[in-house]
Amino acid sequence: MSEQPDSARPEALSEEEIFEQKRVRLEKRERLNEGAELGGGAYPVVLPVTATIPEVRAKWGHLEDAPDSASGETVGIAGRVVFQRNTGKLCFASLQAGDGTRIQAMVSLAGVGEESLARYKELVDLGDHLFVRGEVISSRRGELSIMVQEWRVAAKALAPLPNMYAELNEETRVRQRYLDLIQREQARVNVVTRAKTMASLRKTFAERDFIEVETPMLQTMHGGASARPFVTYANAFDTELYLRIAPELYLKRAAVGGLERVFEINRNFRNEGADSTHSPEFAMLESYQAYTDYNGIADLTQALIQNAALAVNEGTEREGTRTVRWADGTLFDLGGDWDRISMYGTLSEAAGREITPETSVEELLALAEAEGVEVRLPNHGKLVEELWEHFVKDGLTAPTFVMDFPVETSPLTRHHRSIPGVVEKWDLYVRGFELATGYSELVDPVVQRERFVQQAAEAARGDDEAMRIDEEFLRALEHGMPPSGGMGMGMDRLLMALTGLGIRETILFPLVK
Repeated sequence: MSEQPDSARPEALSEEEIFEQKRVRLEKRERLNEGAELGGGAYPVVLPVTATIPEVRAKWGHLEDAPDSASGETVGIAGRVVFQRNTGKLCFASLQAGDGTRIQAMVSLAGVGEESLARYKELVDLGDHLFVRGEVISSRRGELSIMVQEWRVAAKALAPLPNMYAELNEETRVRQRYLDLIQREQARVNVVTRAKTMASLRKTFAERDFIEVETPMLQTMHGGASARPFVTYANAFDTELYLRIAPELYLKRAAVGGLERVFEINRNFRNEGADSTHSPEFAMLESYQAYTDYNGIADLTQALIQNAALAVNEGTEREGTRTVRWADGTLFDLGGDWDRISMYGTLSEAAGREITPETSVEELLALAEAEGVEVRLPNHGKLVEELWEHFVKDGLTAPTFVMDFPVETSPLTRHHRSIPGVVEKWDLYVRGFELATGYSELVDPVVQRERFVQQAAEAARGDDEAMRIDEEFLRALEHGMPPSGGMGMGMDRLLMALTGLGIRETILFPLVK
């Protein structure tokens, strides 16, 4: 019954057909609301639900091995009608729970009576939420079913469902995610995967004695990353504010105050482009740990991601492993110890010439021009990073820490202990995109002020991503921040690494134009 034959599968409805269906459904809504004798209206407050569809299947699923059998147990369940077939004395419906689990409901003349069966045929449509009470049985075809003794509309759907047997296009999936969740299993899996990942991250932090905090979304000065901010205005304070681009400068204030292991998972906003790996609004994890460095933070980051892979694999054939299965079926191994490579070293190897922190801007510009690499407001650091992305980045599929960045592009990072002109920073690349960034944190307030002044000069030259001098943060730093390692990781991108999907699929309700 649950498999609809090809000849019965409806084509996509036209706008006129949708309008006509809404008109008819509104009339049915009015009829349902005419009196309590019709089941409490089109939108009852409460219904006598005694079990969920997944619970019934878990308890009585074995009946499908014994066609035409009965459990002797009566249950009250509710679900969305995703298939219907009405005949003379017996009607069939597939009811779907929120997790996609389905069960058959059989509404018969013998079970509910002539008047109730007629009302069912007249008033219940595809897409409606339906409550049914009856005995759990196995049909003659061996399908787990409810032999209905009572039914009520739980919520009348005024708009028709899309064709449940045809894929939604991407535009519909992201703009009307509720339809995607109703129709597509992968959409529901994505939500569960994200929830498991977030729970795993918090569990890993808790096991390491980290404290979760929340810092301001609205800030009087944007900082903590090189990015264009969103600007807003607070009437109560008569001042311009920025949606935060990163929580870093506030989390470091917490570290100054004695919170030596601290993290936050929350939203960031960057007024920049949107593509398959970028969203203007995104979820971000940042963490700081006193008395470690960028090597220790790399170890922590690897553990966080590998534990998330273990959590995602629970209940699957890969349980206990760190190899995840992407949506296209590809197996991706997140296990083992991840490679740590040098930015300058790998760039030199790929470019076929030695490039060091002493390589001049003129030499780098000549190489960039020869390779067709455009760099806005070029300095040594930006040229090195753009050239590295051109030559090396796309070849990194397995998880890889790219170590030791130019000082010009990392104003919040400590100088390297042994390599002049370089800072102790890494970027973690997975699948060819940047997933996380880690630092040995700059805690010297004098050097930090010098870096801010340099950034202010870049801003004066027209770099709208450069940071400003944050006197309040510098005042906090002057009270002493312990030597620390810090890390930032995009949650949406972490889901991309775990699922193989693009960023618009890993965000439940992405911003679209």
